[in-house]
Amino acid sequence: MKKFIAEFKEFVNRGNVLDLAVGVVIGGAFSAIITAIVEGLITPVISLILGSDAPFGTIYAGPFAIGAVIDAIIVFLITALVVFFIVKAANKVMPKKEEEPAGPTTEELLAEIRDLLKDKQ
Repeated sequence: MKKFIAEFKEFVNRGNVLDLAVGVVIGGAFSAIITAIVEGLITPVISLILGSDAPFGTIYAGPFAIGAVIDAIIVFLITALVVFFIVKAANKVMPKKEEEPAGPTTEELLAEIRDLLKDKQ
């Protein structure tokens, strides 16, 4: 049991796990903000443009909540767009990894080994 606890402690203390946990919490809060913006601002504007007095999220086609699905799609697209911009900005700020020079190809290594073996004989 002590080994299990030690392994678990090592796992939790890794930076990646903590970073992921922070990302999930921040992502949840960000999603709530985007959902509020879509439901409180964007979909009412769309409803006005379409001439509907009913809240957009309450539009139904038979038993299907079409408005809620459209709201979710809009939330997803806005969230994806914002994440795209954040990643794009982070890539500009982050130092670029220097590319390692390409090593010899397999054929070149084999030729070198062959030449070394010839020299030994």
